[in-house]
Amino acid sequence: MTDRDTLFTIGELARHTGLDARTIRFWSDEGLVPPTTRSPAGYRLYDVEAAARLELVHTLRDLDIDMATVRAVLDRQTGLAEVAAAHARALDAEIRTLRVRRAVLRSVAQRNSTTEELRIMHELATLSAAERQRVIDDFVDETFAGIDPDAPGAHIANGMRSMPATLPDDPTPEQVDAWIELAELVRDQGFRDRCREMAVTGASADAQVPEADTAAGTAAMEAGAAALAAGIAPDSAAAADILARALPDVTDRTALADQLATFTDRRVERYWSLLAIINGWPARPPMVPGAEWLIAALRAHA
Repeated sequence: MTDRDTLFTIGELARHTGLDARTIRFWSDEGLVPPTTRSPAGYRLYDVEAAARLELVHTLRDLDIDMATVRAVLDRQTGLAEVAAAHARALDAEIRTLRVRRAVLRSVAQRNSTTEELRIMHELATLSAAERQRVIDDFVDETFAGIDPDAPGAHIANGMRSMPATLPDDPTPEQVDAWIELAELVRDQGFRDRCREMAVTGASADAQVPEADTAAGTAAMEAGAAALAAGIAPDSAAAADILARALPDVTDRTALADQLATFTDRRVERYWSLLAIINGWPARPPMVPGAEWLIAALRAHA
């Protein structure tokens, strides 16, 4: 194929390229690889340039590039580099989808999921990036509707939107599980109502900064967590001593307990934990169990 004067029949091209003669004839009929000339008997003949054109068509079709695009490349209406870049992007998207599917299947294998669970997992895990973000945005928009973005506590909306635009390229089964659980959580109306209650209360004009947001409050929460770990009952004398040391200036313990209870919810804390898993953030120790102990102790010793 180095002699520019050499001409090839379709059969010879087929032997050189490994292509089926019918395929070459079809591409020739479509005008993708027109014959250079014809033999006296009327058979199509192709020169070296036509053979090179055939190789290009073969390569592009092997990459699953459609006929119209192949024709545009051959006619120089579209640059080969542009087509290659677009196809590479398409392959990247396909690879990401396959990786997510693989992670879903791994999760199913680990969880011994039912057929229905597999359907739900696959449906949620393979949502597009825009669809995934919309699930979170719909939840946050409903929760914070009508609340001034400058109101106390309203900044939490930005944090709650921190769902990544895409799952990692090669998500772990834990990340797939976290996304599925998160999507189910924000669709739960009870969870939405609870978040709305917290948002409205935190944004009200007379809202007070939760005691737990102060240095003393943080110390009290840590004391509650330690007491819980030590097995100290909230209504015990030891609990009363802990409250006296941790919150010596609190005069209305019932009011503080109610205030803390408004902003304490295991499902809300789980929301942040799931976001951490999906985003690859460091895990934080749970605060709600200690807060629940502190609330119970405050009410027991009001």
